[in-house]
Amino acid sequence: MINIDKVKLGDNVEIHPLALVEDGVSIGDNTKIGPFCIVRTGARIGKNCKFTAYCEIRNNVIIGDNTSFGSRCTISADAEIGNNVTIKYSFVLTDTPDLKEGDVKVVGKIGDGTLIGANVTLMPGFNIGENAIIGACSQVRSNVGDNEVWFGSPAKLFKKNN
Repeated sequence: MINIDKVKLGDNVEIHPLALVEDGVSIGDNTKIGPFCIVRTGARIGKNCKFTAYCEIRNNVIIGDNTSFGSRCTISADAEIGNNVTIKYSFVLTDTPDLKEGDVKVVGKIGDGTLIGANVTLMPGFNIGENAIIGACSQVRSNVGDNEVWFGSPAKLFKKNN
């Protein structure tokens, strides 16, 4: 379901008839939204993105260009995801409404070029740097630096990529 008058759509955008796109959303050219996906108010999705099925993109999320999501991913409100990010199935970027720094809600960010395996959880307030790799079934409870490979529950640094 989509109210075409209250959503900004780029060229060649495909939204499955069983997806829900709320008012105030912006979706870039050539992006595909799969069945049973929910895109909440204020979300901004870049060009050439792909959402498989059952994804929820909550309020005011920003997603860069060329980013893809496997099914059953949940991105908490106000999160930022960079360009050229690949996120496999069942990823959850969590938030805690009471976790704040001053008047700003603390939400995770994911840098450009990152690869996240299936069944990964990013805990509230932590960030993943650029070109990082997070192994499947990991729970990220620390900030991950650029070009780092992490895995495990809790996730730990395995190595730094050159």
